[in-house]
Amino acid sequence: MQLTDNTIFITGGTSGIGRALAEAFHKLGNQVIVGGRRKHLLDEVTKANPGMDAVELDIADPASIARAASELTARHPGLNVLINNAGIMPFDQADAAIDEATMQATVTTNLLGPIRMTSALIEHLKRQPRSVVIHNTSVLAYVPLANTAVYSATKAALHSYALSQRFMLRHTSVRVQEIAPPWVNTDLIQKSDDPRAMPLDAFIEQTMAALATDAEEVLVEAARPLRDNPGAAEHAFVNGFNESIAATPIPVG
Repeated sequence: MQLTDNTIFITGGTSGIGRALAEAFHKLGNQVIVGGRRKHLLDEVTKANPGMDAVELDIADPASIARAASELTARHPGLNVLINNAGIMPFDQADAAIDEATMQATVTTNLLGPIRMTSALIEHLKRQPRSVVIHNTSVLAYVPLANTAVYSATKAALHSYALSQRFMLRHTSVRVQEIAPPWVNTDLIQKSDDPRAMPLDAFIEQTMAALATDAEEVLVEAARPLRDNPGAAEHAFVNGFNESIAATPIPVG
């Protein structure tokens, strides 16, 4: 994608990867709008980045998505980039009863949210000379983390959706890119400074460089071994990956 002269809306833009991407694009002179549920965090981000705008958005609420889309296109008619970044990552137990509310929230936020947000803006994006939809998935779309089974499944589903959407938009001005982060040191679960997690600044630097290309999938080097997993040896690879995580559990709480 072109990294300058854009009007960019980023969901989940008040923390972690979302905020870091927002600030990276803002520094390049783009008009950036961050979306999120908590107004005080939106105010904090825009105050720290003069010229950045914000729109209140609950990505789990279809009515909120519709309101945000209407507000965005009215205030920023040149909007040409949507980054579907908002997501939650609760732990679960696929070997036991899964809490219904947690399961519903994960699917609604991580899968239905990006689909609905894109649907609400797609006709506007088609009218722009050049547009990009970016889905932030995860390497767990390819190699599931067993104790976040529902989260991993939503990311696999969003990856599949991005593949279909890219094909369907092939004759329009809208390109579809996918960012598939490895474990990055953010507060998605808990910012623990675990040495296995990629530093956020390094992830953003490498991701921005990859976004500047025509790559349909934006992968930092740390993500490539897991991205290359699917194949005949998938089951052994997934089992080995989860055994390695279980040997040194991810800190929680």
